[in-house]
Amino acid sequence: MKMYQTKKVLASLLAGLMIGSTGYAATADRESIAQVALLQSLAQGYFGGTVTAGQLRKLGDTGIGTFEGLNGEMIVLDGKVYQALGDGRVIVAPDKTIIPYATVTFFDKDIAVNLKDIKDKAAFEKILNEEVQKQGANSFYMVKLHAQFDSVLFRSEYGSKEPYPTLVEALKGKQTEFTEKNINGTLVGLYCPSYMGELNSVGWHFHFLSDDKKKGGHILELSLKDGTIYLDKTDKFTMILHDDKKFHDINLAKDMKEDIRSAEQDTKSSLQGGK
Repeated sequence: MKMYQTKKVLASLLAGLMIGSTGYAATADRESIAQVALLQSLAQGYFGGTVTAGQLRKLGDTGIGTFEGLNGEMIVLDGKVYQALGDGRVIVAPDKTIIPYATVTFFDKDIAVNLKDIKDKAAFEKILNEEVQKQGANSFYMVKLHAQFDSVLFRSEYGSKEPYPTLVEALKGKQTEFTEKNINGTLVGLYCPSYMGELNSVGWHFHFLSDDKKKGGHILELSLKDGTIYLDKTDKFTMILHDDKKFHDINLAKDMKEDIRSAEQDTKSSLQGGK
């Protein structure tokens, strides 16, 4: 397994410089999760950045994240960075697009789990958690599932302008939700172990992209009859931090766990105080 071999690659990322085709394609580690910034910085309203989609693609071919201004949900699949917009459209993000937060890896099918009669997201996570306990709960797992879903409820959001609100406040006003029935698509997800609570969201985080690449977003609920989900177990982690004043002015010691839980799980009605 390769390790990052020089500090030059990381320095280039921090400076927001474009790296040529021989940059970190040659040094990126297939066996490492690469994370751009913290979910905690995103939760506090840091929606800018110095890392681009083009740079991100050199760190992994599969993953999740978001875009400058919190302008939609990211699904990285087969080396392409897809942007699920607030109006329901999906586009391929240009390489110059700024990425405030993302997590990616080069996906390998390390583990396969057969699924049957998944009634909801809770049942889905229960099966995955059982597998994680068997394989090692202190590792990272990127997962990928291609299936026909009986139902998927997913969200995206319209972008915000500076001065940016917090993540929860942005979602209260700009979150959009979509329910699709009997739809073929791919779920991409990430599991972070319990010790990652100050850097990311502990547990599972899933995004969805339809086969026609026209629909997608952050999964709030799902059901499916059957399928095989593949897990990529990873025991290394690399973080790339933005190098600008706004990022360095954030108080990252602030506890954002409840805001992150709400942003990960709540529908727009719940965010706005409804049921």
